Amino acid sequence: MADKALPDKQRGETLGKAEMLGLAAMAVGVFIVANDFTALSVAIPAIEKDFGIDLTTAQWVINGYAMVFGVLIVTGGRLADMFGRRRIFFIGALVFAVASTLGGFAPNVWVLLAARFVMGIGGAMMWPAILGMTYGLLPDGKKGLAGGTIMGAAGFGNAVGPLIGGTLTDTLSWRGIFFLNLPIAVFGIFVTWRVVAADRVGAGERKIDYGGIAVLSAGLIALLLALDEGTDIGWLDVRIIGLFVVAALALVGFALVEHRAGEHALVPRDVLDNREFAAAALATLLMSALFFAALLYLPQFMMKRLDYSAIEAGAGLLPMMGVFAVTSFIAGPLYNRLGPKIVVTAGAAALAAGMFLLSRIAETSPFTELIPGMAVLGVGVGLFYSSITTAGISALDKSRSSLAGAIIYMAQIAGGSIGLGLNTAIVVSNPVLADGISIAFFVDGCLAIGGLLVVLFFVGGRIDGERLEEMVHYHRAHG
Repeated sequence: MADKALPDKQRGETLGKAEMLGLAAMAVGVFIVANDFTALSVAIPAIEKDFGIDLTTAQWVINGYAMVFGVLIVTGGRLADMFGRRRIFFIGALVFAVASTLGGFAPNVWVLLAARFVMGIGGAMMWPAILGMTYGLLPDGKKGLAGGTIMGAAGFGNAVGPLIGGTLTDTLSWRGIFFLNLPIAVFGIFVTWRVVAADRVGAGERKIDYGGIAVLSAGLIALLLALDEGTDIGWLDVRIIGLFVVAALALVGFALVEHRAGEHALVPRDVLDNREFAAAALATLLMSALFFAALLYLPQFMMKRLDYSAIEAGAGLLPMMGVFAVTSFIAGPLYNRLGPKIVVTAGAAALAAGMFLLSRIAETSPFTELIPGMAVLGVGVGLFYSSITTAGISALDKSRSSLAGAIIYMAQIAGGSIGLGLNTAIVVSNPVLADGISIAFFVDGCLAIGGLLVVLFFVGGRIDGERLEEMVHYHRAHG
């Protein structure tokens, strides 16, 4: 009787125990990858002290992981679609866990850096495989829940990363951050093995585009190195210009290599030619400067102007990161009810509004003045990233879901890197920290307006009036 009361399009789309356990396993996998981006940020001073190194070397504990992850994630997505997402997830999680253990036992900084680079490889295999498996677990009517689950877990991992890292560093050692990854990874592998069925892939999809991987990796390494080092040695330095030239040539070469590779290309033509997917990637690129800039410069302001400790600054981000995590989980049901256009647009608008609010920051601003802007920004991040990921993946065939998710995330990393370079150039050129942050955040808000226009015109189709009308009638009937 209960089943007959459900609308036709909802029948057969309720989630069973296996699906819920599978979602939990995917969330755990995302958590350890996302947590690793932020947990070590507060442990850098302890690592410097233990190994007797300077900040320039120590920062590669974070930068090296992020760079390898960003460079290889598209390759990881393609491999997951070709050889099976479950299989690639197992391999990536094993690599991540073993490298984490080696990092925890590292006798010197060079072993630690090597372990972090290998962890980046494991993470680049895990993330797109998780995305593909999550969307594969759910029926079509619940796709929004997939994006919400992934980005909610990512937001939670990012939010508690500094708190976990700070607690372990102060009470045990920074090495505990690495050892914590092992039991979490084992749990994720075990649950996935029990509840997620192996996906079937055709034999014709197994030819690897080594040329595309090599050229794209070279271009991305050159681009990310230029963006990372440009603020330190100057944007007009011949080495930075040379890296940008190499990046441009490699990316042009990548297009030529992919054309010749045909159906075996790292990024197949049906992906490149899909306008809605391209628009989703472009909107993500434009919006990602905001989130990365806020993550870097809000703690800088808290520590240098409000005299917060590293742990206090990490906790100070909770109005943004906590709202981000909660909103990500809410975004899934909203996406299913309202469709992509409304939710993605609302997220983009909140991102712009949040940055304009934060751009009012001044040298004398107390922490309480930052809370409204951080909260609005958190709403925007939670609505936008989960929904734009779902919209981008849904624009392509299901067989491309891991690759699509990887490209969307690559756009997020590239946008964040470009945005950080732009923000840093603005901030360091101003003698007053808060004034530099204010100008940079205003520029970020203008970029968000550009992303909002892309979303309005090119992402998510038209507003689904029928769904809106159904919701209005439903709430009136149950009011």
